[in-house]
Amino acid sequence: MAKFRSIILCSIALMIPLAGCSGKNNFVQNDKKMVTQSPPSANKPSADTKNVKYRQNGTSIQVVSNPETVPVLINKLNKLPDDYTPNDLTYPNIPFTFKEKIEKRKMRAIAAAAIEKLFAGAKQDGVNLLGVSAYRSHAVQTSLFNSYVKRDGYEAAKTYSAVPGTSEHETGLAIDVTGGDGKCAAEKCFGGTEEAAWLEDHVAEYGFIIRYPKGKDAITGYTYEPWHIRYVGKSIAKEIMSRGITLEEYVNATPVNN
Repeated sequence: MAKFRSIILCSIALMIPLAGCSGKNNFVQNDKKMVTQSPPSANKPSADTKNVKYRQNGTSIQVVSNPETVPVLINKLNKLPDDYTPNDLTYPNIPFTFKEKIEKRKMRAIAAAAIEKLFAGAKQDGVNLLGVSAYRSHAVQTSLFNSYVKRDGYEAAKTYSAVPGTSEHETGLAIDVTGGDGKCAAEKCFGGTEEAAWLEDHVAEYGFIIRYPKGKDAITGYTYEPWHIRYVGKSIAKEIMSRGITLEEYVNATPVNN
């Protein structure tokens, strides 16, 4: 009987650290050429938990616990929970490069209202804009990223496309735009256009920033994207754009350094 009791106590003792490990905020994921798995569900934070950290392809990633916050920082080191979907997505009344009423037209309500005003302001100044791509679900981002991995390889793909969960498009607060002729949509040639110059000068008035400015690659992890604008609210946008800094620098976050 004593021997049997000892076995039971040992079993209980062994179970305690195992349960603790499953609840810890550390997860090591093996290097993959395709993104096919997410951190275990035990590591998904709720609104009242601390940020969760794990490793993906040798990089320390932090899962944000405040995805609904308007100025939330999402980049290669800070990702959204895999089950996150904005609960206030809506269709802004702006023209896009396509006619279909599909997912990538959507934005969060506050950003949708702001982008409508931005487009109207641009038109008053004689500048016509078109939306290219706004919200992107986690599933769509995964499919898109994996298609780039298949075509160019993982290392190449992550230089121009976001690993699922780290794309600002998943927040519903970002949108790619282009000129009214639809040319240079999400392409480098947009950088020299009248529309790009107008955005640089005026986005902050409507609460947006040029998210990936020129010369900030080592901080944001991405090259210059004059077409990618992100809603953060007017006061923050005006400070970021007037100082010529990034969202990372504004919140004193660790530079991505690619």
